[in-house]
Amino acid sequence: MSFNPKLTQWQNKRVWLVGASTGIGEALARQLDQLGCKQMLSARSADKLTTLAGELQHATALPLDITQQAAVKTAFDNVMAAWGGVDLIVLMAGTYSEMSVAEFDIEKVKQQIDVNLNGTMYVLANALPKLLEQKSGHLAIVSSVAGYRGLPNSLAYGPTKAALINLAEALHVELQPHHVGVSVVNPGFVDTPLTRKNTFPMPFLITAEKAAQEIITGLEKGEFEIHFPKAFTRTLRTLRILPYSLYFAAVRKITANKNKAELGHEQSK
Repeated sequence: MSFNPKLTQWQNKRVWLVGASTGIGEALARQLDQLGCKQMLSARSADKLTTLAGELQHATALPLDITQQAAVKTAFDNVMAAWGGVDLIVLMAGTYSEMSVAEFDIEKVKQQIDVNLNGTMYVLANALPKLLEQKSGHLAIVSSVAGYRGLPNSLAYGPTKAALINLAEALHVELQPHHVGVSVVNPGFVDTPLTRKNTFPMPFLITAEKAAQEIITGLEKGEFEIHFPKAFTRTLRTLRILPYSLYFAAVRKITANKNKAELGHEQSK
């Protein structure tokens, strides 16, 4: 079933990619360039963006701190000044800090809310009126399988990603009658600078290049939820629908097994 208009003609598509300097964002920018898209690439790292844009055929660096509301408006105005409209906005700027109850840090919580959630809202505040006016375009919001249900050590990251999934669902319901597509991207473990900070085993880890391919394929199929790798995400999607009695028992068992694996890893060093 297709939930969105299928993005199949990529040549000259106008794409604003927010979070483009590293990881999945960088890999996606490179693949969209090969497909012939015109891109505005945003992230905080101006040097990395400039280098990346210089290696692509039709890309412009547009440095942006997504947590700054006024800066987001200026960036969107620059996109409109260049193109007059936009065909695809990919919102993948994000930050992550592993956090348990013993390590609860309100400043890190606020940082993750600012980057992962508030920044997306700032973009929407500017983009939604234009998309409604166009009666076309597509929003791709990158969340995470960590947003499916509450998980240990994810006291800040998980809630922000859950909010993005909820947001994408609400947007899809309201924007579909206006011919504006909405997708939520829920990756599992992808080899990026953020996940390299993890101290635990990451099952079914895939490359950023593979993740970018999955996103493009999902957009081409008109999918609402684009999730990968399927061998991992289908299991978590099953956990998502369990009643609490079964869900909490499953999570406790998984957590206990993870702790044993970590202990074994440490002792083998």
